[in-house]
Amino acid sequence: MRTYTLTTALNVAWSDIKAATKRYSLVGMLGWQDVRQRYRRSFLGPFWLTVSMAVMIGTIGVVFGQIFSSPMTEFLPFLAAGIIFWGFMSSIINEGCTSFISAEAIIKQLPFPLFVHILRMVWRNILLLAHNFVIFPLALLVVGKPLNWLALISIPGFLLVIINLTWVALILSVLCTRYRDLPQMVGNLLQVLFYLTPVIWMPTLLPKRAGLFFLDANPAYHLLELIRSPLLGQMPSLTNWVVSLALAFAGWSIALAIYGRFKCRIAYWL
Repeated sequence: MRTYTLTTALNVAWSDIKAATKRYSLVGMLGWQDVRQRYRRSFLGPFWLTVSMAVMIGTIGVVFGQIFSSPMTEFLPFLAAGIIFWGFMSSIINEGCTSFISAEAIIKQLPFPLFVHILRMVWRNILLLAHNFVIFPLALLVVGKPLNWLALISIPGFLLVIINLTWVALILSVLCTRYRDLPQMVGNLLQVLFYLTPVIWMPTLLPKRAGLFFLDANPAYHLLELIRSPLLGQMPSLTNWVVSLALAFAGWSIALAIYGRFKCRIAYWL
């Protein structure tokens, strides 16, 4: 029986991840096929998600803008960016729970690196995000607010968010393959976190004391701000960057250890 030390687990995990990244063309093809298959014979395809999200943003913007007495020129772009990227983040986490389960047939029949299925799921959601992102410039156009060059800072922020979401999806994919009740629990926790995170409400509405819990201690807020703040013409705070980088380092250390330790058992859990 093989004895797994931390070094062995890290080597196993790293070897699989490195082999998966070399199959980037396969990842791209599978992710694109997932999107095409999901919306096959649909007239608008993935743009149905865009239409429904645009309607939701417009409705929430009008209603909550009045409730919170927030200027529409500030609230609508804030809301649009928040809902678009929250949907992206929550989709990766939710679908990460079932990445290996949904790829059961491939895993049992073909000797692909397992991390291919994580990358495939992330790439699929990036493609869907590209469709949904068209809502944001439309929201800016409606309120007459320009997009400045500061928005380019959202690119490295987006990459850091992807890095963090990938380790979360990797850990959940392993745990949820073993424990099939976890996806429902994760979905419920994300729903709670949605209301605790400033997605449909602005941080300026919070009392100063509440900010420590809802903002500073909320990792989802820091990740969201890395992308949203530059798009709104603001710089992410140093705290946003430090927390996100610390999450990436700590999260990947844990993810590699867990994945390397249990990778060989995943096929037997399916």
